[in-house]
Amino acid sequence: MYLRIATLALLMIAAAAPARADQDLPLDELKLPDGFHISVWAHVDGARSMAVGDGFVVVGTLSDAVYAVPFDRRTYAAGKLVKVTDDLKVPNGVALLDGVLYIAEQPRLVRWGNAPFSLSAPRQKPVQIGPDLVDKPHHGWRYLTAGPDGKLYVTIGSPCNVCMPEGLQGSILRIDPASGKTEKIATGIRNSVGLAFRPGSRDIYFTDNGVDMMGDNVPPDELNRLTRPGQNFGFPWYGGGRARTKEFGNRQPPAGVQFPVVEFAAHSANLGLLFYRADMFPAAYRSGVFVAEHGSWNRTFPIGYRLMYVTLNQDGSSGEAKVFASGWLDRGRAWGRPVDVKQLPDGSILVSDDFADVIYRITYGR
Repeated sequence: MYLRIATLALLMIAAAAPARADQDLPLDELKLPDGFHISVWAHVDGARSMAVGDGFVVVGTLSDAVYAVPFDRRTYAAGKLVKVTDDLKVPNGVALLDGVLYIAEQPRLVRWGNAPFSLSAPRQKPVQIGPDLVDKPHHGWRYLTAGPDGKLYVTIGSPCNVCMPEGLQGSILRIDPASGKTEKIATGIRNSVGLAFRPGSRDIYFTDNGVDMMGDNVPPDELNRLTRPGQNFGFPWYGGGRARTKEFGNRQPPAGVQFPVVEFAAHSANLGLLFYRADMFPAAYRSGVFVAEHGSWNRTFPIGYRLMYVTLNQDGSSGEAKVFASGWLDRGRAWGRPVDVKQLPDGSILVSDDFADVIYRITYGR
């Protein structure tokens, strides 16, 4: 029943604010700090997670397709879109490790061929790495990244609004791409669709979306910090932050639950994140993390549909969370939904949007 309600709500959002052609996108409505500029960089149907390679960006989707966008190494202008494949199942997660492309589908993680990814030969035979994943559509979009240890990290959502996760559900997995050895390094997660390593450390920061139907302002969405394998982040005893769920409110949570380092607005749907480490933006933006808010669907007054910036202290704890870019929500109607954030070699950043079917580029220069 819940899944039907969620699907209907998403359809209502789409009906209320259909995606527009590029020339009709009201980019002038977007608000960024002084000196920053945003433009449409590429058109990609259902653009979701991204991975930046040598002269190209790979883009996952929630359909059956994966794309690649070549870019000029001098101007960083996007070239003609390349369709990598159109026969996968919810290939949301994409990552590059030693140049080799890995794709996290709903039911499995695959290596895309045995050589570094090439735009001249995009179609390869997928080879499964590691175990079968949870093949359920509810929270079935995986996020994937390569760690500094040469391992792959993939998020596995809990296939429900509130339930006790089973098996690999509700976890972060670490997978050795050579042997397929798989470890569950974090549990107690409801629906994470974004994680990144903090530069200079092995700490993993990841977003998690709170439980639905608990109220307009409860529970918060989360930015979490994983500092060692085996930590539990509270779901389903907690719906987000320290808000207890009705279903598990009378059950004792496990000892040592990790609470978020940042609590975002309830139902704002925080997804991809990026630790900025370049020189194009002012120095103040080299001490924290950008977070994409996809936007609410089950709230009286919509919220989210923006890009946040969170400062971090030297010890990894959080500072202030601020709105960095907004305007995709106009008087309760959304015309864009940010999903993921990645950095180009010149220091500009890309933001994918699976509603407007574009990737934006944000630059700085007065």
